[in-house]
Amino acid sequence: MNEPIIFKEESYEIVGACMEVHNHLGAGFAEIVYKDALEYEFRQRDIPFEREKQYTVQYKNILLPHLFYADFVVFDCIILEIKSVSQFTNEFTAQCINYLKVSGNQLAMLVNFGLARLAYKRIVW
Repeated sequence: MNEPIIFKEESYEIVGACMEVHNHLGAGFAEIVYKDALEYEFRQRDIPFEREKQYTVQYKNILLPHLFYADFVVFDCIILEIKSVSQFTNEFTAQCINYLKVSGNQLAMLVNFGLARLAYKRIVW
């Protein structure tokens, strides 16, 4: 039996916004350009988001002094990590899993604007 896809509609809206940005800008810009454009697109679509959301990391019984920053938290439940690279790597997936661990969220979306076609990956924790 297949499990239901979590946050299916929300994911669809996020991918739609990312596709709009990619269709207008294409590949090759720095990540910050895509983040700025996505922020604009989310506002136009009334998609709730928080940009550069910070998280603390606990190690044993202490909080570590350095914070962890997720590119976006969208709909208050989905981590959105933006890349502009030639391909996804295992390190990017591990980064998203770490964001899920510290945030308590279940879904991260890894989106790559660095290719001729937008690429994305859902990571469930």
